[in-house]
Amino acid sequence: MSFLKRLLNPPAPPLTPLWAWITQTARDPLYYTRHQVADSIDGRFDMVALVTSLVLIRLERLDLRREQAALTERFVEDMDGSLRDIGIGDMVIGKHMGRMMGALGGRLGAYREALAEAAPPQALADALARNVYRGEAPDGAAAALADAVRDLSARIGATPVPHLLEGRIP
Repeated sequence: MSFLKRLLNPPAPPLTPLWAWITQTARDPLYYTRHQVADSIDGRFDMVALVTSLVLIRLERLDLRREQAALTERFVEDMDGSLRDIGIGDMVIGKHMGRMMGALGGRLGAYREALAEAAPPQALADALARNVYRGEAPDGAAAALADAVRDLSARIGATPVPHLLEGRIP
């Protein structure tokens, strides 16, 4: 039965190259210099959640549910490992992971709405001010980051699916 199950429901792709691209993109120094994202654990989480959200939105539009689930699992694995690396113990790791998953879900919804065709132009800058800058965006930073995010979203959107899943986004 397990052979038939695997045949009918093959495992989701590991998406290792895509996850590597997401984390590398989120660590781009321009976000922390030009766009004034806090170069801190929280700021880096915010950027990983932002880039992950952009890819999840693309996968959602393509109705690639297995890939969405696999990417979310990669996010969870990476965040769990990162928390353990900074010394968070087993007793509270679940609580932290719950908060992080809630944060990703909230950001995903906010960015999905802000990037929708019917959204007002200021919606993305407002969402970034709340989520990346935690309500304290330096003057002009959220608007400038919104432009960069729109460009990144367009690049992700223009990437053919096989290249996207292989992490080959131009």
